[in-house]
Amino acid sequence: MAEPAMSVTPYWELTFDADGDVDRAERDRLLTQAAQRGVRDLVVFAHGWNNDRSGATRLCSSFFAPFPELAPGARIGYVGVVWPSMRFSDEPIPDFPRSVTAEPPRRPALDKDTRHALLESFPGRAPIVEQIARLLEQQLGEEAELTEFGRLVRLLVEVVAPGPQALFAADTVAEGVPQDEPAMFTRPVTEVCADFAAALADAEGGREGFGLPNPWDGAHELLRQATYYAMKRRAGTVGERGLGRVVGELATAVPGIRVHLVGHSFGGRLVSFALRGLPEGVRAVASVTLLQGAFSHYAFSSRLPHDPRAGGVLQDQQHRVDGPVVCCHSRHDTALGTFYPLASKMAGDARGAAQEFGIGQLLGAKWGAMGHDGVQAVPGTRAMTLADALRGPLPASGCVNVDAAAVVCHGGPPAGAHSDILHRELAQVVAAAGRIGRPAA
Repeated sequence: MAEPAMSVTPYWELTFDADGDVDRAERDRLLTQAAQRGVRDLVVFAHGWNNDRSGATRLCSSFFAPFPELAPGARIGYVGVVWPSMRFSDEPIPDFPRSVTAEPPRRPALDKDTRHALLESFPGRAPIVEQIARLLEQQLGEEAELTEFGRLVRLLVEVVAPGPQALFAADTVAEGVPQDEPAMFTRPVTEVCADFAAALADAEGGREGFGLPNPWDGAHELLRQATYYAMKRRAGTVGERGLGRVVGELATAVPGIRVHLVGHSFGGRLVSFALRGLPEGVRAVASVTLLQGAFSHYAFSSRLPHDPRAGGVLQDQQHRVDGPVVCCHSRHDTALGTFYPLASKMAGDARGAAQEFGIGQLLGAKWGAMGHDGVQAVPGTRAMTLADALRGPLPASGCVNVDAAAVVCHGGPPAGAHSDILHRELAQVVAAAGRIGRPAA
């Protein structure tokens, strides 16, 4: 049943826990009512960085609002995927009210909203969160305290996860084995914090005066990126173990239903991993649209340009879609253009190179993200401007990169335009990718 503030109907929510287990009552309601309502096209939206259900629902409502006008008469249903992710409160969401995105807090100290989000996202680790918060507040010394800070961050996010969890965090695999973890967890913490502090100063347009960037600002960024590494792993888990299975159940309960998966940020990783979780033979997914996807641009590749032994963790999964995989990207996304590649693989000379070339240029080619430059190293991938995509038609299959920088362009540091996705044009791309409202072929 739609919530009072929801812009569209029929609307359902699917809530998943960190292990990918779905709320069964919500799932059963969706399976039953989608059949009763005669839904033909089901648009499923997975949020990215987010701190609570109300924010997730509001985001879904805003994104879904244009669809009834874009496809009048179409039998569309809508699903919001709610999963346990988190957002640091210094990352504003354009076009969202201040009740959802508060004033930026003072860095590097942890504000109460971010501290609460950490406690909610990592239950049972309150003592670790409090120790981390105390170190960021006090900023005592450097090497010993920063080293202890790094140790606590690793404990918080469980870098070495048990069982198949390691695969859910991986971007690439070699002979089925996940490749090494991000260097931010293996390099000396003082160097990592210095690199992050330099990148922050660069993203903010430099600092006045001649002082060096505060390494504790870099420590705050290390916490953010480590937390997002855990969210990245969680997104893979929820997608494959949770959403993929539900889509399979939908295909059985509502024969002929066409499911359109849409994901923002780590939600893009979630809906992509759902393809891995589809039961054999299920062809219900009619399109996938990634909005500023926060995962490797090589994820769908069978062979990496710099390592022919390895491939993307989602290699060839695009063939499980009965339609295109559309990747909307923007050069204005600082979170993915600068900090994602820096966190994924920090080069030893990153600070010096950042001054000469820029961090994104140095690391983006090898360690870049979908939402910054699109799908890479997948033969046959088409590249289009947003204007071309809106004029259409979009390719009927395969990977398609759409440069959305014309509208995804608002937002300040540290995330830039990463969350600037509430645009009618992006909803149009989803409708075009799925051929929603058009006669069946």
